[in-house]
Amino acid sequence: MTAPQILVVTGEASGDSHASELVAALQARRPDLRFFGMGGSRLAARGVELLYGAHEVSVMGITEVLPKIPRILQVLKGLAEAAEERRPACAILVDIPDFNLRLAAKLKALGIPVAYYISPMIWAWRRGRVKTIRKLVDRMLCILPFEEAFYRESGVNARYVGSPVVEQVPAPASAATFRQRLGLSQDAPTLALLPGSRMSEVRRLLPDMVSAAQQLASERPGLQIVVPVAPTIPREEIASRFEGSGLSPTFVEGRAPEVVGASDAAIVASGTAVLEAGLMQRPLVVVYRVSLITYWVGRLMLKVAHVALVNLLAGRRLVPELLQGDMKPERIAAEVRRVWVPGTPRDEMIQGLEEVRGRLGGPGAAVRAAETVLELLPPAVEV
Repeated sequence: MTAPQILVVTGEASGDSHASELVAALQARRPDLRFFGMGGSRLAARGVELLYGAHEVSVMGITEVLPKIPRILQVLKGLAEAAEERRPACAILVDIPDFNLRLAAKLKALGIPVAYYISPMIWAWRRGRVKTIRKLVDRMLCILPFEEAFYRESGVNARYVGSPVVEQVPAPASAATFRQRLGLSQDAPTLALLPGSRMSEVRRLLPDMVSAAQQLASERPGLQIVVPVAPTIPREEIASRFEGSGLSPTFVEGRAPEVVGASDAAIVASGTAVLEAGLMQRPLVVVYRVSLITYWVGRLMLKVAHVALVNLLAGRRLVPELLQGDMKPERIAAEVRRVWVPGTPRDEMIQGLEEVRGRLGGPGAAVRAAETVLELLPPAVEV
């Protein structure tokens, strides 16, 4: 008998990381399984046969996605055809709901069970999608504690497996500890800049981050600026944004949580990186900007008071969110100054971030997710 195959599909750096841990947990329990699909370097390192790279569909926003639609549709068609030819025992779709829910419809028509990991945040916006999810998804694997009840109330077979981010970030430690690990100066004041893992984010966000860093550097001689470079972004794309700034940043391949841990404060693009940064318990400022059309459509659909995950989990504005027109270098610098030195604002933020970490529970998300996925598979054949 041929080895059972599983289709795995993800489209950005964080999803690639989460998916690779899930694949590893499945491989430990079922060495007979084979995997193929779309992802990045981490899935490839697990032995997943990549038909397409994650970068093919890694884009955010309405106007941003338009030029890539023809290629995205090609990739969607290619994955559906591969699934029809190979007939995987199940599919694991990770995040990117605009793409993956369309793929799920094609998989459902083929009779292929679908497990969805990193559940779409439809509780925040586009709640009408829950009807589609109920029809297409056999197991919804939730990573935020309040998501399971939301989905179950709508008839979706959902399970809270815990947040994979908890075990993917190092345990909190002193800034000196992380600076030593990264080979950074121990004594220099340190600012972390996390501009995102999509090219569109780097282009829209990093220039204003650099301008804010210039203001802070003029006040703090010897300021050490550290930038983690996502595997989806060429280093030269990051470096070019610093040309002519007078700044000499240190670039680190990945390791974003450690970069935050090494910092006195961080400026972070909204997304999964905010939760990772928050778990490191350093003061941070959240920033984001999309096209005007994308922003206004999003505002009309948004059903929650906050954008940053740490604020949603805290139930209050724990960290500042500077979005769209509010994302100005002087505003960013002012928010960083407010929490840079010891005092009430800094202490209250760090205490709140400690509470958020406690609400996410302990490690083991990938293991629990793997156990749920195995329910969709035929039993292993004894040899």
